[in-house]
Amino acid sequence: MIEALNIHVKGIVQGVGFRPFVYRAAKKHLVNGWVLNAIDGVHVHAEAESNLLDAFVIALSEEAPAAAAVKEIDLAEVPVEGFTEFEIRFSDDEGVAATTLVSPDLATCDDCRRELLDPENRRFRYPFINCTNCGPRFTIIEQLPYDRGNTSMGQFQMDAPCAHEYADPADRRFHAQPDACFTCGPHLNMAWKADGKAAAVLEPLLQLAENDAAAGDGAAVARNEAPEASPSAARALNLWQQESDPLVRAGRTAQAGEAEAAGLHLVWGNSRATSDAILAYAVDLLTQGRILAVKGLGGYHLVCDGNNPQALATLRKRKRRDGKAFAVMMESADEARRLCRVSEIEQEQLMDPAHPIVLLRKKPNATFAEGLADHLSELGVMLPYTPVQLLLMHDFAAAARAGAGRTKAYGETAGNPPLLVMTSGNLHDEPICISDGEAWRQLADVADAFVGNDRPILTRFDDSVLRVLTLGEAGEAVQMIRRARGFAPRPLTLAEAVVANGPEERLPEENADSGEPGGATPGGAGAPSPGGGDSQLGPIFATGPEQKNTFTFLRGAEAFVSQHIGDMENAETYDSWLAAKDRFARLFQLQPQLIACDAHPEYLSSKWAHEQALPVVEVQHHHAHVVAAMAEAGLAEAVCGIAFDGTGFGVDGAIWGGEVLLANLSDFERFANFAYVPMPGGAAAVKHPLRMAYGVLWAFDLLEHPAAARVLDALEEQARICDQMIEAGFNTPMTSSAGRLFDAASAILGVCPKPSYESQGAIELEAAMELAGEDLPDALARDYAQGETGREDDLLAKERYAITVEKNAATATSTAQDTSVLLLDAAGTFKALLDDLEAGVPVPIISRRFHDAFAGAVLTTAGLVQALYGISKVVLTGGVFMNRYLVEQCAVQLQEAGFTVVLNQELPPNDGCISLGQAIIAAHRA
Repeated sequence: MIEALNIHVKGIVQGVGFRPFVYRAAKKHLVNGWVLNAIDGVHVHAEAESNLLDAFVIALSEEAPAAAAVKEIDLAEVPVEGFTEFEIRFSDDEGVAATTLVSPDLATCDDCRRELLDPENRRFRYPFINCTNCGPRFTIIEQLPYDRGNTSMGQFQMDAPCAHEYADPADRRFHAQPDACFTCGPHLNMAWKADGKAAAVLEPLLQLAENDAAAGDGAAVARNEAPEASPSAARALNLWQQESDPLVRAGRTAQAGEAEAAGLHLVWGNSRATSDAILAYAVDLLTQGRILAVKGLGGYHLVCDGNNPQALATLRKRKRRDGKAFAVMMESADEARRLCRVSEIEQEQLMDPAHPIVLLRKKPNATFAEGLADHLSELGVMLPYTPVQLLLMHDFAAAARAGAGRTKAYGETAGNPPLLVMTSGNLHDEPICISDGEAWRQLADVADAFVGNDRPILTRFDDSVLRVLTLGEAGEAVQMIRRARGFAPRPLTLAEAVVANGPEERLPEENADSGEPGGATPGGAGAPSPGGGDSQLGPIFATGPEQKNTFTFLRGAEAFVSQHIGDMENAETYDSWLAAKDRFARLFQLQPQLIACDAHPEYLSSKWAHEQALPVVEVQHHHAHVVAAMAEAGLAEAVCGIAFDGTGFGVDGAIWGGEVLLANLSDFERFANFAYVPMPGGAAAVKHPLRMAYGVLWAFDLLEHPAAARVLDALEEQARICDQMIEAGFNTPMTSSAGRLFDAASAILGVCPKPSYESQGAIELEAAMELAGEDLPDALARDYAQGETGREDDLLAKERYAITVEKNAATATSTAQDTSVLLLDAAGTFKALLDDLEAGVPVPIISRRFHDAFAGAVLTTAGLVQALYGISKVVLTGGVFMNRYLVEQCAVQLQEAGFTVVLNQELPPNDGCISLGQAIIAAHRA
């Protein structure tokens, strides 16, 4: 019997090939009816036998395109109308224009990859191949609706074969807005210094390409090109049929002028031959150890041979990047396994449509070039995600395996699998370059040549970074490190418990029987949920923090969290933040009625907030950390929020960063924090952690310890200056930061006394445990690998290193928000560290004991919160919990003790999650 359903599919289902997918699924399951886009998703009218309808509905969810994100499917039985076919209906313009979900950019799909490398295909080696399942999306869209004319592809007119695909519902390029080929454009270009020797090498290659093209359509057929897609001989180098389009002509004229002004030669790859010539020369440069700037989806990369130590040294010198690790691109997950451990879930992440950088553990016996990722236990690896990268990696790997450029200078890395460094195409702390002209100007002293194109990038996007954690009984979990390409701007859909109307929320009183809110909040009463009562709260804009900035627009249950913006400490990044904010507001039709910002009065984002003609809610930094994780987990009740990071403006004006909070979605109490220590020189103590070490040793009365002499000797005259600053209270803020304690320990142990990038000391202190190896005698190394010390009983070591918990004497004279009930005192921990250092205990063992002390403190304080308030949910957040060992140890120990552990999920635990927390808190206080 024929039945009929109206099917409403919600989520990211537009601009991702969802309608042709529905069409094909309907044909497969013998379903008649129609599908169309609407303001609230995709609507389907389906008529078929009952069992076929069931299979069809299941397919809509389980077999959806990789670029889609099906959030919800609503079904309603309707009368049968007697359709005899299934059709794709055109949507009304108003409905499509109001669509406010845009897919992130996605890696080249398997189908396009096969076509790219298939000599029989007309898009063979076309560097911009794509379809509805892959390719650029958010980085090319100017405005909604998502039509070609509203993207940066609007200047490129489709040829007849592309237009046919675009109009065919059965084709996977149906309504693929970036669809293109060699005839349509866009095309590669290459720029190189006019006075360099590049021209002498490149010009013969291009002459060969010109001669090849001059052979005409016959040669084109021999090369498996469709004759109608082959440019004529006269257009082989710098002319091609689309240059009759005024927009294309104007763009290329402008680029030619910019190249000339920059002292660069510029050539275009308008045909397959000339495009391949550009790629061949790019590979030639890479095998010579040269540096390329290559345009990607969201900006430029700086590229070099990751196995060539000389190339790495050159790139570091030119980019002014002394120590921070480089990420690499490899051909496949199997190739990555030759150098790193790759679990099943790590392979899934590598091959996900987002193709993020995945931090993989290095294999103990693997050898890496000096300057790639020194002193670290992890290597950031990604797979090629654009056709240009696929071709470049494919051709470079072939050349490398053939021995091109592999000299004795490579040493042991000569036998490594081919890998290319892919690092952001920018100067230190500045936004990534997105246009050819911008790259030519800013990277002129870094890159030897530039591989660009004439498809404009409309918004900057860095690569996303993540790792996979092992969390005991909870299994493996993804930890986002940087959320950008492939993930943003996909909104987070929040649970009803987080955003629904409800009664006033209160933090629990001491000795409460459960974790349910029940008592008065000393720091201020709780507030209704967003939209509570009769108020109609409009969208909220949260500015985010100063470092690792993201911003958030909160509209109902949707949180639009931006891509990673960066550190807002210079005008260029601030301008990038403003541009990205305006773009989100325009595309997603978001007009905020309220602004949330960090409580720090000197942040550029906070200053901007107070300059606007809208109400402003200031949010404490660590409360925002905790609430972000709560919101992701769908929690509205009070939690024990443990926020460990480097810095955050405290209610008392001090620098917080080692906080245990009783928190809900609107308020918090400061339950415990690390005892304050001085930071002589303020920000200088972060850049020069030996100063921080002095402050810690001074606070804990350990300056006379014999092992402290190495710190005093290293500081030389600065030691006396630090002491004077502390005693006088001059430019010496007090901090409770856990991150600063890790910096101090790293400096004292000599692991990283002079960092060249943020958190290097803490990162290398953790890595010291993983990289014990030759530093330990064989027997001790075996004990160490098994978790034993080889020097003394484990329990005794834990007792010596234990962080003590003491009642805070200041509590009686202050409020619950600025003064905690308890203090975490690390004095004993640092004394034990100095004792072991003096006794000659290997640094890897000291490092593990130091880490274990912090894990023990987390377990202890969580136990006290549970005993006093009945709270058993523990949030672990903040940059310190990007330490793999620490977060895994804390999570396992808390789970074994019966706690529910809450971690950030789609957002990083670092400051990249702050803006979401700000938005939620502001909504609940409004």
